Amino acid sequence: MSEQNFHLVCPHCQATNRVPSERLASSPNCGKCGERLLTASPHELTAQTVGKVIQKNDVLTIVDFWASWCQPCLMMAPQFKAAASQLPQVVFAKVQTDKYEQAAAPYNIRSLPTMVAFRSGKEIARQSGALPSDQIIQWVRGLQA
Repeated sequence: MSEQNFHLVCPHCQATNRVPSERLASSPNCGKCGERLLTASPHELTAQTVGKVIQKNDVLTIVDFWASWCQPCLMMAPQFKAAASQLPQVVFAKVQTDKYEQAAAPYNIRSLPTMVAFRSGKEIARQSGALPSDQIIQWVRGLQA
């Protein structure tokens, strides 16, 4: 029986790593920089990294599209971080749409905050509006099923 490999983009150096499925639960490290691949914390994406993280990650990747002027976005930020800490095998990332407008444009974000779930470069779900951490966790777990 062959093992399945997953591609994971390192949140530290942006190298794409191939990780066997059974190693996902054991906090795998990047083959290039040695840092943890799954941080259990959201990381900020830039115009240069957003496409790569979305396209190359085979694991469930939740991207929070937000803006610095958006009060509900700011209220949800600690909730998003709390949810990430409870789901360590899911990649959580954030894109500041007022700073990286062109990076967010291809994803047709119409309201903020909007969380978009991706797997292997494909959008599988989206959720608009600020949510508490328990509802974010419930939504993400529903996508893992």
